[in-house]
Amino acid sequence: MHTGGVLNILGKLLLLIALFLLTPIPVSVYYDDGMMDIFLRCAAIGAGAGVLLILIFAPARELNLRDGFTVAVICWLGLALLGSLPYWLSDQVPSFVDSLFEAMSGFTTTGSTILTDIEALAPSLLFWRAITQWLGGMGIIILSLAILPLLGVGGMQLFQTEMTGPTKDRLTPRIQDTARILWSVYLLLTGVLIALLMAGGLNLYDAVTHAFCTISTAGFSPYNDSVAHFNSLYVEVVIIIFMFIGGINFAMHHHFMRGKLATYWQSEEFRLYLGLALGATLLITTFNLHGAIYETVGDSLRHAAFQVVSVFTTSGFGTDDFTLWPSASQLILVGLMLVGGMAGSTSGSIKTVRFLLFFKYVRLQFRSLIHPQTVSVIKLGGKRVPQEIMTAVLGFFALYFMIFIVATLAVTAMGVDLLTGTTAVIATLNNIGPGLHLVGPAHSFAELPDAAKMILTFCMLAGRLELYTVIVLLTPAFWRTARRPELRWPKSRPPGDHK
Repeated sequence: MHTGGVLNILGKLLLLIALFLLTPIPVSVYYDDGMMDIFLRCAAIGAGAGVLLILIFAPARELNLRDGFTVAVICWLGLALLGSLPYWLSDQVPSFVDSLFEAMSGFTTTGSTILTDIEALAPSLLFWRAITQWLGGMGIIILSLAILPLLGVGGMQLFQTEMTGPTKDRLTPRIQDTARILWSVYLLLTGVLIALLMAGGLNLYDAVTHAFCTISTAGFSPYNDSVAHFNSLYVEVVIIIFMFIGGINFAMHHHFMRGKLATYWQSEEFRLYLGLALGATLLITTFNLHGAIYETVGDSLRHAAFQVVSVFTTSGFGTDDFTLWPSASQLILVGLMLVGGMAGSTSGSIKTVRFLLFFKYVRLQFRSLIHPQTVSVIKLGGKRVPQEIMTAVLGFFALYFMIFIVATLAVTAMGVDLLTGTTAVIATLNNIGPGLHLVGPAHSFAELPDAAKMILTFCMLAGRLELYTVIVLLTPAFWRTARRPELRWPKSRPPGDHK
Protein backbone atom coordinates (compact mmCIF):
# COMPACT_ATOMS: atom_id res chain seq x y z
CA MET A 1 0.00 0.00 0.00
CA HIS A 2 1.29 3.47 -0.93
CA THR A 3 0.62 5.28 2.35
CA GLY A 4 2.29 8.52 1.28
CA GLY A 5 0.25 8.64 -1.92
CA VAL A 6 -2.95 8.09 0.06
CA LEU A 7 -2.15 11.00 2.38
CA ASN A 8 -1.27 13.16 -0.63
CA ILE A 9 -4.73 12.48 -2.07
CA LEU A 10 -6.30 13.28 1.30
CA GLY A 11 -4.52 16.64 1.19
CA LYS A 12 -6.02 17.44 -2.21
CA LEU A 13 -9.50 16.49 -1.04
CA LEU A 14 -9.14 18.68 2.06
CA LEU A 15 -8.22 21.59 -0.22
CA LEU A 16 -11.33 20.89 -2.27
CA ILE A 17 -13.61 20.88 0.77
CA ALA A 18 -11.92 24.04 2.05
CA LEU A 19 -13.20 25.76 -1.09
CA PHE A 20 -16.72 24.50 -0.44
CA LEU A 21 -16.49 25.80 3.13
CA LEU A 22 -16.45 29.28 1.62
CA THR A 23 -19.82 28.82 -0.12
CA PRO A 24 -22.00 29.48 3.00
CA ILE A 25 -20.32 32.87 3.50
CA PRO A 26 -22.66 34.78 1.11
CA VAL A 27 -25.61 33.23 3.00
CA SER A 28 -24.08 34.34 6.30
CA VAL A 29 -23.62 37.89 4.99
CA TYR A 30 -27.18 38.04 3.62
CA TYR A 31 -28.79 36.83 6.86
CA ASP A 32 -26.17 38.53 9.07
CA ASP A 33 -25.96 35.44 11.28
CA GLY A 34 -22.38 36.04 12.49
CA MET A 35 -20.98 32.81 11.01
CA MET A 36 -18.64 34.29 8.40
CA ASP A 37 -15.57 34.18 10.65
CA ILE A 38 -16.31 30.57 11.59
CA PHE A 39 -16.39 29.42 7.98
CA LEU A 40 -13.24 31.41 7.15
CA ARG A 41 -11.41 29.75 10.05
CA CYS A 42 -12.62 26.28 9.04
CA ALA A 43 -11.61 26.86 5.42
CA ALA A 44 -8.17 28.02 6.58
CA ILE A 45 -7.75 24.92 8.76
CA GLY A 46 -8.75 22.65 5.88
CA ALA A 47 -6.51 24.43 3.38
CA GLY A 48 -3.56 24.44 5.79
CA ALA A 49 -3.89 20.73 6.54
CA GLY A 50 -4.28 19.97 2.84
CA VAL A 51 -1.22 21.97 1.77
CA LEU A 52 0.86 20.40 4.56
CA LEU A 53 -0.03 16.87 3.45
CA ILE A 54 0.69 17.70 -0.20
CA LEU A 55 4.07 19.23 0.64
CA ILE A 56 5.18 16.40 2.93
CA PHE A 57 3.99 13.32 1.02
CA ALA A 58 4.77 12.62 -2.61
CA PRO A 59 1.94 11.46 -4.89
CA ALA A 60 1.81 7.77 -5.71
CA ARG A 61 2.98 6.79 -9.18
CA GLU A 62 0.25 4.16 -9.22
CA LEU A 63 -2.63 3.06 -7.03
CA ASN A 64 -3.82 -0.48 -6.44
CA LEU A 65 -7.15 -1.72 -5.06
CA ARG A 66 -5.72 -1.74 -1.53
CA ASP A 67 -4.94 1.97 -1.93
CA GLY A 68 -8.48 2.56 -3.18
CA PHE A 69 -9.96 1.08 0.00
CA THR A 70 -7.69 3.21 2.16
CA VAL A 71 -8.34 6.41 0.22
CA ALA A 72 -12.11 5.94 0.49
CA VAL A 73 -12.14 5.38 4.26
CA ILE A 74 -9.39 7.84 5.26
CA CYS A 75 -10.79 10.59 3.06
CA TRP A 76 -14.37 10.18 4.30
CA LEU A 77 -13.12 10.27 7.89
CA GLY A 78 -10.98 13.32 7.20
CA LEU A 79 -13.78 15.15 5.43
CA ALA A 80 -16.25 14.36 8.23
CA LEU A 81 -13.79 15.73 10.79
CA LEU A 82 -13.27 18.91 8.74
CA GLY A 83 -17.00 19.19 8.03
CA SER A 84 -17.79 18.95 11.74
CA LEU A 85 -15.73 22.05 12.62
CA PRO A 86 -18.40 24.65 11.69
CA TYR A 87 -20.90 22.94 14.02
CA TRP A 88 -18.41 22.61 16.86
CA LEU A 89 -16.79 26.06 16.63
CA SER A 90 -20.16 27.80 16.34
CA ASP A 91 -21.24 26.48 19.77
CA GLN A 92 -24.66 25.75 18.23
CA VAL A 93 -24.14 21.97 18.54
CA PRO A 94 -23.69 20.59 22.10
CA SER A 95 -20.46 18.58 21.70
CA PHE A 96 -17.78 17.39 19.29
CA VAL A 97 -19.36 13.92 19.19
CA ASP A 98 -22.64 15.47 18.10
CA SER A 99 -20.82 17.64 15.55
CA LEU A 100 -19.05 14.61 14.07
CA PHE A 101 -22.33 12.67 14.00
CA GLU A 102 -24.05 15.51 12.12
CA ALA A 103 -21.19 15.91 9.64
CA MET A 104 -20.93 12.18 8.94
CA SER A 105 -24.70 12.03 8.54
CA GLY A 106 -24.42 14.82 5.98
CA PHE A 107 -21.55 13.49 3.87
CA THR A 108 -22.95 9.93 3.88
CA THR A 109 -26.42 11.31 2.96
CA THR A 110 -27.90 9.53 5.97
CA GLY A 111 -30.05 12.39 7.26
CA SER A 112 -30.07 11.31 10.91
CA THR A 113 -29.68 14.30 13.20
CA ILE A 114 -28.91 15.13 16.80
CA LEU A 115 -30.64 18.52 16.50
CA THR A 116 -33.83 18.97 18.51
CA ASP A 117 -34.55 22.48 17.18
CA ILE A 118 -33.19 22.70 13.64
CA GLU A 119 -34.52 26.19 13.01
CA ALA A 120 -32.46 27.55 15.94
CA LEU A 121 -29.25 27.10 13.91
CA ALA A 122 -27.81 29.91 11.80
CA PRO A 123 -29.07 29.86 8.17
CA SER A 124 -25.51 29.56 6.81
CA LEU A 125 -24.87 26.54 9.06
CA LEU A 126 -28.05 24.88 7.76
CA PHE A 127 -26.86 25.71 4.25
CA TRP A 128 -23.59 23.90 5.04
CA ARG A 129 -25.64 20.87 6.16
CA ALA A 130 -27.29 20.82 2.75
CA ILE A 131 -23.96 21.19 0.91
CA THR A 132 -22.45 18.21 2.74
CA GLN A 133 -25.36 16.04 1.63
CA TRP A 134 -25.21 17.28 -1.96
CA LEU A 135 -21.47 16.55 -2.14
CA GLY A 136 -21.93 13.15 -0.54
CA GLY A 137 -24.75 12.21 -2.90
CA MET A 138 -22.60 11.66 -5.96
CA GLY A 139 -19.52 11.10 -3.83
CA ILE A 140 -16.55 13.20 -2.87
CA ILE A 141 -14.10 10.89 -4.62
CA ILE A 142 -16.15 10.82 -7.82
CA LEU A 143 -16.17 14.63 -7.71
CA SER A 144 -12.40 14.61 -7.30
CA LEU A 145 -11.99 12.24 -10.24
CA ALA A 146 -14.09 14.63 -12.30
CA ILE A 147 -12.22 17.85 -11.57
CA LEU A 148 -8.76 16.90 -10.26
CA PRO A 149 -6.63 15.43 -13.08
CA LEU A 150 -3.92 14.57 -10.55
CA LEU A 151 -6.21 11.86 -9.17
CA GLY A 152 -6.57 10.23 -12.58
CA VAL A 153 -3.89 7.65 -11.84
CA GLY A 154 -5.47 4.58 -10.33
CA GLY A 155 -8.90 6.07 -10.90
CA MET A 156 -10.63 2.73 -11.41
CA GLN A 157 -9.65 1.64 -7.90
CA LEU A 158 -11.22 4.77 -6.40
CA PHE A 159 -14.28 4.46 -8.65
CA GLN A 160 -14.88 0.86 -7.57
CA THR A 161 -14.74 1.67 -3.86
CA GLU A 162 -17.00 4.73 -4.18
CA MET A 163 -19.82 3.59 -6.48
CA THR A 164 -22.63 1.57 -4.95
CA GLY A 165 -23.92 -1.84 -5.97
CA PRO A 166 -22.40 -5.18 -6.99
CA THR A 167 -21.54 -3.94 -10.50
CA LYS A 168 -19.99 -0.66 -11.65
CA ASP A 169 -21.24 1.14 -14.77
CA ARG A 170 -18.22 2.50 -16.58
CA LEU A 171 -19.66 4.79 -19.27
CA THR A 172 -16.36 5.63 -20.99
CA PRO A 173 -12.90 4.06 -21.20
CA ARG A 174 -11.47 6.84 -19.00
CA ILE A 175 -12.69 7.03 -15.42
CA GLN A 176 -12.34 10.81 -15.35
CA ASP A 177 -14.75 11.09 -18.30
CA THR A 178 -17.22 8.76 -16.57
CA ALA A 179 -17.04 10.87 -13.40
CA ARG A 180 -17.62 14.07 -15.38
CA ILE A 181 -20.65 12.55 -17.12
CA LEU A 182 -22.19 11.43 -13.82
CA TRP A 183 -21.60 14.82 -12.23
CA SER A 184 -22.99 16.61 -15.29
CA VAL A 185 -26.22 14.64 -14.99
CA TYR A 186 -26.27 15.34 -11.24
CA LEU A 187 -25.79 19.09 -11.78
CA LEU A 188 -28.46 19.21 -14.48
CA LEU A 189 -31.06 17.45 -12.32
CA THR A 190 -30.19 19.72 -9.38
CA GLY A 191 -30.69 22.84 -11.50
CA VAL A 192 -34.02 21.62 -12.87
CA LEU A 193 -35.25 20.78 -9.38
CA ILE A 194 -34.28 24.22 -8.02
CA ALA A 195 -36.25 25.87 -10.84
CA LEU A 196 -39.32 23.70 -10.23
CA LEU A 197 -39.30 24.37 -6.48
CA MET A 198 -39.01 28.11 -7.04
CA ALA A 199 -41.93 27.86 -9.47
CA GLY A 200 -43.89 26.38 -6.54
CA GLY A 201 -43.34 29.47 -4.42
CA LEU A 202 -40.16 28.59 -2.52
CA ASN A 203 -37.55 31.31 -2.13
CA LEU A 204 -34.03 30.73 -3.45
CA TYR A 205 -32.63 29.58 -0.09
CA ASP A 206 -35.38 27.01 0.51
CA ALA A 207 -35.29 25.80 -3.09
CA VAL A 208 -31.52 25.28 -3.10
CA THR A 209 -31.29 23.57 0.30
CA HIS A 210 -34.18 21.21 -0.45
CA ALA A 211 -32.96 20.50 -3.98
CA PHE A 212 -29.50 19.61 -2.65
CA CYS A 213 -31.00 17.19 -0.14
CA THR A 214 -33.57 15.71 -2.53
CA ILE A 215 -31.47 14.73 -5.55
CA SER A 216 -28.86 13.31 -3.16
CA THR A 217 -31.64 11.31 -1.42
CA ALA A 218 -30.33 12.69 1.85
CA GLY A 219 -33.15 14.42 3.73
CA PHE A 220 -31.74 17.34 5.73
CA SER A 221 -34.28 20.16 5.79
CA PRO A 222 -33.72 23.57 7.44
CA TYR A 223 -37.15 23.23 9.10
CA ASN A 224 -38.27 21.18 12.08
CA ASP A 225 -41.33 19.96 10.16
CA SER A 226 -39.23 19.00 7.13
CA VAL A 227 -41.18 19.25 3.86
CA ALA A 228 -44.47 19.47 5.79
CA HIS A 229 -43.40 23.04 6.61
CA PHE A 230 -44.65 24.18 3.18
CA ASN A 231 -47.99 22.32 3.30
CA SER A 232 -47.93 22.27 -0.51
CA LEU A 233 -49.10 19.36 -2.63
CA TYR A 234 -47.12 20.72 -5.59
CA VAL A 235 -43.85 20.83 -3.60
CA GLU A 236 -44.42 17.32 -2.25
CA VAL A 237 -45.13 15.88 -5.71
CA VAL A 238 -42.00 17.50 -7.17
CA ILE A 239 -39.86 16.19 -4.33
CA ILE A 240 -41.41 12.70 -4.64
CA ILE A 241 -40.51 12.62 -8.34
CA PHE A 242 -36.93 13.74 -7.79
CA MET A 243 -36.37 11.47 -4.79
CA PHE A 244 -37.47 8.63 -7.05
CA ILE A 245 -35.13 9.87 -9.79
CA GLY A 246 -32.28 10.06 -7.28
CA GLY A 247 -32.88 6.39 -6.44
CA ILE A 248 -32.32 5.34 -10.07
CA ASN A 249 -28.94 4.35 -11.52
CA PHE A 250 -27.47 7.61 -12.85
CA ALA A 251 -25.97 5.81 -15.83
CA MET A 252 -29.56 5.19 -16.97
CA HIS A 253 -30.29 8.91 -16.78
CA HIS A 254 -27.31 9.51 -19.05
CA HIS A 255 -28.48 6.90 -21.56
CA PHE A 256 -32.01 8.35 -21.49
CA MET A 257 -30.68 11.85 -22.17
CA ARG A 258 -28.72 10.43 -25.10
CA GLY A 259 -31.99 9.30 -26.72
CA LYS A 260 -32.30 5.72 -25.43
CA LEU A 261 -35.88 6.21 -24.27
CA ALA A 262 -36.49 2.57 -23.32
CA THR A 263 -33.43 2.34 -21.08
CA TYR A 264 -35.45 2.33 -17.85
CA TRP A 265 -38.06 -0.26 -18.72
CA GLN A 266 -35.46 -2.62 -20.18
CA SER A 267 -33.91 -2.93 -16.73
CA GLU A 268 -35.22 -5.72 -14.48
CA GLU A 269 -33.96 -3.81 -11.46
CA PHE A 270 -35.91 -0.68 -12.44
CA ARG A 271 -39.11 -2.65 -12.96
CA LEU A 272 -38.76 -4.19 -9.49
CA TYR A 273 -37.88 -0.77 -8.01
CA LEU A 274 -40.99 0.80 -9.56
CA GLY A 275 -43.22 -2.13 -8.63
CA LEU A 276 -42.14 -2.12 -4.99
CA ALA A 277 -42.74 1.64 -4.71
CA LEU A 278 -46.22 1.45 -6.24
CA GLY A 279 -47.22 -1.70 -4.35
CA ALA A 280 -46.06 -0.35 -0.98
CA THR A 281 -47.86 2.95 -1.58
CA LEU A 282 -51.16 1.22 -2.33
CA LEU A 283 -50.87 -1.12 0.66
CA ILE A 284 -50.04 1.65 3.13
CA THR A 285 -52.80 3.85 1.70
CA THR A 286 -55.26 1.03 2.40
CA PHE A 287 -53.93 0.25 5.89
CA ASN A 288 -53.96 3.93 6.89
CA LEU A 289 -57.53 4.39 5.67
CA HIS A 290 -58.61 1.25 7.50
CA GLY A 291 -56.86 2.50 10.63
CA ALA A 292 -58.68 5.84 10.30
CA ILE A 293 -55.41 7.81 10.19
CA TYR A 294 -56.75 9.98 7.35
CA GLU A 295 -60.30 10.85 6.38
CA THR A 296 -59.98 10.77 2.60
CA VAL A 297 -58.30 8.54 0.04
CA GLY A 298 -56.46 11.57 -1.34
CA ASP A 299 -54.84 12.46 1.99
CA SER A 300 -53.90 8.86 2.69
CA LEU A 301 -52.40 8.41 -0.79
CA ARG A 302 -50.53 11.73 -0.55
CA HIS A 303 -48.78 10.91 2.71
CA ALA A 304 -48.26 7.23 1.89
CA ALA A 305 -46.60 8.02 -1.45
CA PHE A 306 -44.29 10.60 0.10
CA GLN A 307 -43.14 8.41 2.98
CA VAL A 308 -42.75 5.31 0.81
CA VAL A 309 -40.52 7.07 -1.72
CA SER A 310 -38.63 8.93 1.02
CA VAL A 311 -37.86 5.75 2.97
CA PHE A 312 -37.36 3.51 -0.07
CA THR A 313 -34.80 5.88 -1.61
CA THR A 314 -33.27 6.45 1.87
CA SER A 315 -34.00 10.17 1.60
CA GLY A 316 -35.46 10.67 5.06
CA PHE A 317 -37.73 13.65 4.36
CA GLY A 318 -41.06 13.64 6.16
CA THR A 319 -44.56 15.06 5.89
CA ASP A 320 -46.05 13.09 8.78
CA ASP A 321 -45.00 11.06 11.81
CA PHE A 322 -45.27 7.51 10.48
CA THR A 323 -44.62 6.08 13.96
CA LEU A 324 -48.31 6.84 14.60
CA TRP A 325 -49.42 4.75 11.62
CA PRO A 326 -50.75 1.17 11.93
CA SER A 327 -48.15 -1.51 12.67
CA ALA A 328 -48.57 -3.04 9.19
CA SER A 329 -47.71 0.29 7.55
CA GLN A 330 -44.65 0.70 9.77
CA LEU A 331 -43.51 -2.84 8.98
CA ILE A 332 -43.69 -2.15 5.24
CA LEU A 333 -41.59 0.98 5.69
CA VAL A 334 -38.98 -0.93 7.70
CA GLY A 335 -38.84 -3.51 4.90
CA LEU A 336 -38.28 -0.77 2.34
CA MET A 337 -35.48 0.62 4.54
CA LEU A 338 -33.64 -2.67 4.10
CA VAL A 339 -34.05 -2.73 0.32
CA GLY A 340 -33.08 0.76 -0.84
CA GLY A 341 -32.89 2.19 -4.35
CA MET A 342 -31.00 0.99 -7.40
CA ALA A 343 -27.27 0.33 -7.65
CA GLY A 344 -25.36 3.31 -9.01
CA SER A 345 -27.84 5.76 -7.48
CA THR A 346 -27.45 8.19 -4.61
CA SER A 347 -29.55 5.89 -2.40
CA GLY A 348 -28.15 3.86 0.47
CA SER A 349 -29.13 0.47 1.92
CA ILE A 350 -28.63 -3.00 0.41
CA LYS A 351 -29.93 -2.07 -3.08
CA THR A 352 -32.77 -3.50 -5.13
CA VAL A 353 -30.49 -5.43 -7.49
CA ARG A 354 -28.99 -7.47 -4.65
CA PHE A 355 -32.45 -8.59 -3.54
CA LEU A 356 -33.34 -9.35 -7.15
CA LEU A 357 -30.24 -11.54 -7.56
CA PHE A 358 -30.82 -13.16 -4.15
CA PHE A 359 -34.38 -14.21 -5.06
CA LYS A 360 -33.16 -15.49 -8.42
CA TYR A 361 -30.59 -17.56 -6.54
CA VAL A 362 -33.25 -18.96 -4.18
CA ARG A 363 -35.48 -19.83 -7.12
CA LEU A 364 -32.56 -21.59 -8.80
CA GLN A 365 -31.97 -23.68 -5.67
CA PHE A 366 -35.62 -24.77 -5.59
CA ARG A 367 -35.43 -25.68 -9.27
CA SER A 368 -32.27 -27.73 -8.64
CA LEU A 369 -34.07 -29.66 -5.89
CA ILE A 370 -36.97 -30.50 -8.18
CA HIS A 371 -34.87 -31.13 -11.32
CA PRO A 372 -31.37 -32.12 -10.09
CA GLN A 373 -30.13 -32.93 -13.61
CA THR A 374 -31.03 -29.53 -15.03
CA VAL A 375 -28.17 -27.05 -15.51
CA SER A 376 -29.47 -23.54 -14.84
CA VAL A 377 -27.78 -20.16 -14.67
CA ILE A 378 -28.81 -16.84 -13.16
CA LYS A 379 -29.44 -14.11 -15.70
CA LEU A 380 -29.98 -10.39 -15.29
CA GLY A 381 -31.14 -8.34 -18.24
CA GLY A 382 -30.67 -11.36 -20.50
CA LYS A 383 -27.00 -11.75 -19.55
CA ARG A 384 -25.48 -14.48 -17.39
CA VAL A 385 -24.44 -13.27 -13.95
CA PRO A 386 -20.86 -14.39 -13.18
CA GLN A 387 -20.41 -16.66 -10.19
CA GLU A 388 -18.11 -14.15 -8.50
CA ILE A 389 -20.92 -11.56 -8.55
CA MET A 390 -23.33 -14.00 -6.89
CA THR A 391 -20.69 -14.91 -4.30
CA ALA A 392 -20.19 -11.22 -3.57
CA VAL A 393 -23.94 -10.66 -3.21
CA LEU A 394 -24.39 -13.56 -0.79
CA GLY A 395 -21.32 -12.47 1.15
CA PHE A 396 -22.70 -8.93 1.35
CA PHE A 397 -25.93 -10.18 2.93
CA ALA A 398 -23.96 -12.25 5.47
CA LEU A 399 -21.67 -9.34 6.37
CA TYR A 400 -24.59 -6.91 6.53
CA PHE A 401 -26.55 -8.96 9.06
CA MET A 402 -23.42 -9.66 11.09
CA ILE A 403 -22.69 -5.93 11.42
CA PHE A 404 -26.37 -5.22 12.08
CA ILE A 405 -26.54 -7.75 14.95
CA VAL A 406 -23.25 -6.64 16.55
CA ALA A 407 -24.12 -2.93 16.30
CA THR A 408 -27.63 -3.50 17.67
CA LEU A 409 -26.28 -5.49 20.61
CA ALA A 410 -23.74 -2.74 21.34
CA VAL A 411 -26.31 0.06 21.21
CA THR A 412 -28.96 -1.73 23.27
CA ALA A 413 -26.30 -2.73 25.83
CA MET A 414 -26.01 1.00 26.62
CA GLY A 415 -29.57 1.14 27.94
CA VAL A 416 -31.31 2.00 24.68
CA ASP A 417 -34.62 0.15 24.24
CA LEU A 418 -34.80 -2.60 21.61
CA LEU A 419 -37.10 -0.81 19.13
CA THR A 420 -35.07 2.40 19.24
CA GLY A 421 -31.72 0.61 19.08
CA THR A 422 -32.71 -1.74 16.27
CA THR A 423 -34.20 0.93 14.04
CA ALA A 424 -31.38 3.38 14.85
CA VAL A 425 -28.89 0.86 13.47
CA ILE A 426 -31.10 0.20 10.44
CA ALA A 427 -31.48 3.94 9.85
CA THR A 428 -27.75 4.64 9.99
CA LEU A 429 -26.37 1.46 8.42
CA ASN A 430 -28.76 1.95 5.48
CA ASN A 431 -28.20 5.74 5.36
CA ILE A 432 -31.92 6.44 5.77
CA GLY A 433 -32.27 9.03 8.55
CA PRO A 434 -35.22 8.44 10.89
CA GLY A 435 -36.04 5.21 12.67
CA LEU A 436 -38.85 4.38 15.08
CA HIS A 437 -39.74 5.28 18.68
CA LEU A 438 -37.11 7.66 20.18
CA VAL A 439 -35.38 8.14 16.81
CA GLY A 440 -38.59 8.51 14.78
CA PRO A 441 -39.26 11.38 12.35
CA ALA A 442 -40.69 13.55 15.16
CA HIS A 443 -37.58 13.01 17.33
CA SER A 444 -33.79 13.04 16.95
CA PHE A 445 -30.76 11.00 18.01
CA ALA A 446 -29.88 13.56 20.70
CA GLU A 447 -31.04 11.39 23.61
CA LEU A 448 -28.71 8.50 22.78
CA PRO A 449 -25.43 8.09 24.74
CA ASP A 450 -22.27 9.44 23.09
CA ALA A 451 -20.83 5.93 22.77
CA ALA A 452 -23.97 4.84 20.88
CA LYS A 453 -23.65 7.86 18.60
CA MET A 454 -20.07 6.86 17.75
CA ILE A 455 -21.18 3.33 16.89
CA LEU A 456 -23.94 4.74 14.67
CA THR A 457 -21.42 7.13 13.08
CA PHE A 458 -19.36 4.06 12.15
CA CYS A 459 -22.53 2.43 10.77
CA MET A 460 -23.13 5.46 8.52
CA LEU A 461 -19.62 5.24 7.08
CA ALA A 462 -19.77 1.47 6.62
CA GLY A 463 -23.17 1.68 4.93
CA ARG A 464 -22.12 4.48 2.58
CA LEU A 465 -18.98 2.60 1.49
CA GLU A 466 -20.79 -0.72 1.03
CA LEU A 467 -19.42 -2.48 4.16
CA TYR A 468 -16.43 -4.31 2.64
CA THR A 469 -14.46 -1.11 2.02
CA VAL A 470 -14.52 -0.27 5.73
CA ILE A 471 -14.38 -3.75 7.27
CA VAL A 472 -11.39 -4.84 5.20
CA LEU A 473 -9.33 -2.07 6.80
CA LEU A 474 -10.00 -3.61 10.22
CA THR A 475 -8.32 -6.91 9.29
CA PRO A 476 -4.64 -7.42 10.28
CA ALA A 477 -3.80 -8.96 6.89
CA PHE A 478 -4.66 -5.71 5.14
CA TRP A 479 -1.85 -3.82 6.89
CA ARG A 480 0.94 -6.42 6.75
CA THR A 481 2.28 -5.26 3.39
CA ALA A 482 1.74 -1.51 3.80
CA ARG A 483 4.71 0.56 2.66
CA ARG A 484 6.25 3.38 4.61
CA PRO A 485 5.16 6.83 3.36
CA GLU A 486 7.33 8.33 0.61
CA LEU A 487 8.37 11.86 1.54
CA ARG A 488 8.89 14.60 -1.01
CA TRP A 489 12.43 15.31 0.24
CA PRO A 490 15.16 12.64 -0.05
CA LYS A 491 15.90 10.58 3.01
CA SER A 492 19.39 10.94 4.51
CA ARG A 493 21.56 7.85 4.30
CA PRO A 494 23.37 6.38 7.31
CA PRO A 495 27.14 6.96 7.34
CA GLY A 496 28.99 4.38 5.26
CA ASP A 497 25.85 3.29 3.38
CA HIS A 498 26.82 3.30 -0.33
CA LYS A 499 24.05 1.02 -1.65
